[in-house]
Parts: sequence; structure tokens; C-alpha cells
Amino acid sequence: MELTHEENDQVLRRREKLQALREMGIDPYREERYERTHLAADILNHYEELEGKTVRIAGRIVAMRLMGKASFMHLQDGSDKIQIYLRADDLGEQRYGLLKLLDLGDFLGVQGEVFRTKTGETTVHVREFTILSKALRPIPFGKEKGEQHWYGLQDVELRYRRRYLDLLVNRESRQILLNRCRVVQATRRFLDKEGFLEVETPVLQPLAGGAAARPFITHHNALDVDFHLRISLELYLKRLIVGNIEKVYEIGRVFRNEGMDRRHNPEYTLLELYQAYANLEDIMHLVERLFYHVCLEVRGEPYIEYNGQKVDMTPPWKRGRLLDLIEYYAGVQPEEFATLESAKAAMERKGLPTENEHTVGGIIEKLLERFVQPNLIEPTFVTDYPIETSPLAKKHPQDPRFTRRFEGYVACQEVANAFSELNDPDDQRERFEAQMRMRAAGDEEAHPYDEDFVTALEYGMPPTGGLGIGMDRMAMVILGADSIQDVIFFPQMRPKG
Repeated sequence: MELTHEENDQVLRRREKLQALREMGIDPYREERYERTHLAADILNHYEELEGKTVRIAGRIVAMRLMGKASFMHLQDGSDKIQIYLRADDLGEQRYGLLKLLDLGDFLGVQGEVFRTKTGETTVHVREFTILSKALRPIPFGKEKGEQHWYGLQDVELRYRRRYLDLLVNRESRQILLNRCRVVQATRRFLDKEGFLEVETPVLQPLAGGAAARPFITHHNALDVDFHLRISLELYLKRLIVGNIEKVYEIGRVFRNEGMDRRHNPEYTLLELYQAYANLEDIMHLVERLFYHVCLEVRGEPYIEYNGQKVDMTPPWKRGRLLDLIEYYAGVQPEEFATLESAKAAMERKGLPTENEHTVGGIIEKLLERFVQPNLIEPTFVTDYPIETSPLAKKHPQDPRFTRRFEGYVACQEVANAFSELNDPDDQRERFEAQMRMRAAGDEEAHPYDEDFVTALEYGMPPTGGLGIGMDRMAMVILGADSIQDVIFFPQMRPKG
């Protein structure tokens, strides 16, 4: 990060202070640990119990007022910040003089008694202190007045590139990212309580299957073979269903070699689960209860905020057939999807380009994305997806052009994708062959032919319900974040220069 002239001057002054400390025999980087008795939040929340008692705390200096014989600072740890009070009479003139060699951002460990100032602020009266680390660069701390905050780090791109600074100085950003962790933790607790077993499956795969996406490719030197970074967790988890592990899930990183925008990051966290002897409706009920549980645990209420309105996550969610919703929101009749030509004509009538569309199913999903999705604010399950875009789902028994699949939408975002899983090996082989024809016709995201997975199905897989949820997207919706980058600690960024 480029420093301004003023910041360069600050770095020089901080290095001069570091040198002065070392010349006095004090190395700010020597300490390996500091034993704390309390966190800042413990003291603030339990003042009555701790008043007058000795505590040991440590944290980063985020505010300081140095005066002649007495000084105040605020130390911030991972829980909160608390004021400390230091006097020359308590520390001795020489020790007190070291305070002039400290800067905002330095780490300090202190021991002293808990009291309240005349203004009522809980404070630690310091009897001894230890310098634990020194910050050589100035930190862009903002200013506070009551409940108002003026943040020193406003540039969005810089916040993403220097997330450690964002966490230090932007309270809202920090809270969203910490709550994202709580979303994942609450999801795990829910699934564990439901009897699902968490497993791990390969990240490096000979074939990138389970989704329609372009993979990243890497080379295994010892084997002299190219591998793909996984784009999905699906096919290995379903192999475990074949192996008689009846309720299984994984929360893991997947990688898709695609564009970046407000809703997409090429590396993200995916939840997939599979339950033997369960169908699509069972998975719907599971999704409803999962989102309700996580929302309650993280937000403390069954509502999220979207564009100033409350969205209720309480089950049951709305349900709607895909073609019915397209007819309602786009005015395209179901019979217009009878042939590729008529579907293209309908798409052109709605003002969308068709030159890259080679299947009716692809056109249906484009119309969903353009006309239906922006209206799905309340939690809604959209069902009956076309077979061309759902190669791993069972056919719909009443209409084999469609499948037993749903997507869940909340606040205009897709938050879940689920199937009654295809377990007919012959049907699966035919679907893979159809996907290979699509690939030969130019569809780079068509599903590869996974012969080993077909072999696994030939050993028999029970009726199974499956689900995929992007955890970043789930966190984004539940926490009301504007961008997926806001719920990822280190989002992918374009290299500078």
C-alpha cells in the first residue's frame, strides 16, 4: 500500500522510537506470551463483581491522551475496548517516560485494579505494563462521538485488499465477518443434531463434475497427470451414499473459473448434503428449518432485512412451478417451450439475445434469472427444472422434459439447489452422453462423462435427496450484506498493475 508523505514521516518516527526502546534494552518483539485474567468485555459486563480487584489484560492501543503525570489510553482486544489509567507516581518516572515511545496500534499488557472514573467510565488503574509489540505503520483509526462513527478506511477496494485493517477500524465490517462464522457454526450444529455425518472428499479430482462450471486445472508432478480443482462436492458424497452412509454432509471450498461480481467469487464455501430414503419434499422441509434455525441463532429473530423491509424466514416457504412463474412474471406461455425455435422466439420477444442458446432448458433458466428472480423476495421454492440443465436429478414422473429439482430463493438471491437424486445408472449414462454432445457443440460448461460414478450407481444407490447451499451467499442474505465480498475474509481481487 502506497504511503503518503505524512505517513512516511510517521513510519520514520515510529522506527526512531523502536530504536530508542532497543537502546534501553527493551525489545517490543521479544515477548512470546502474556497471561491474561480477563477480556475487556468481561470487565465491562461484570464491573460490580470486579470493582477494586486486580486484573491482567492485553490489547492494541486505539486511543491515547498523554499528560504530564497521568495518562489515559484505550486498549482493544478481540472482545471490546477498555480505558486504562497510568500515573507516574505508580509506575515511577523512568517507566512512565516509556509512554512517549508508544504509538496508536502498539500492543500493551497491563495489570491493575478496576475502578470507574468521575464520568462513569470503567477503567483499569495500571500498576505495571509490558510492551508486547510495536506497529511501524500508522493505522487509519476513525473517530467516535457517542454512537456516531467516522471510519478512517472508506475505500472499498482497499478494505478488501487490506482486510486486516478493515477488521481493525470498521466495526460493521468486523461484525458481519464474525457473524458469517456464526452462520457456518450454526449450520454445522443443526446438521449434526439432525444426525448427518460430516466428511471430507477430494479437492483434486480427475474430472470436475457435479455442476455446470469451468474448472481450474493443475498438474500433479509425481503422477504427471492434470487434475481439476473441484467445482462441486456432489459425486463423491453420493458415492458415500452407495457405501451405506445414509446421512452425509460436507462444508468445503470449491473453485469455479468464472467471473467475479457482487454475487460470485471464484473460490467459495459450499455445503452439500445427501440423505438416503428422502425425496425433494423432505429436503424442502430441511431447508426451511435450517434457515429458520440459523436466522434465530445469529440474528435472534426469524427475520432478515431487505431493502428496508422485514422478510420472515418462518416455515413454510412459498412454492411455485418454474413455468408457472415465468408465465406470471414474463408473460411467456408454457407451450412456447415446445421446441427450441419457439423458445428462442419467446426469448427474442422479451428482448434477450439468443445466439448462445442451444437448448430449451437454457432459455428457460435465462428467463427465470431475468424476470422471475428479481421478484422472489419472500422465501420461495421454485420447482420442476428442465432436464437439460439438471443432469443429476430424477425425471419428473408426469413430464420427462423436467426434473424433480428445486431452487430456494430469499431476498431475490438463489440460496439453495436440491434434487431427488437420479439413481438409475442407465438413465445417468444417457444424461452424461447428452451432456457430451452439448460439449461437442460448444458448451464448455456441459457435465463431463464420469464413468466411475456410473459404475458406483450400478452397485445400487437408494432413493436419495440432495442439497447444495453456497455458505457465502447464505451469510450474505441472512446478514444483509450488499456484496459477497463483504462476507468473505479475503475475497479474490484483480492483481494490481
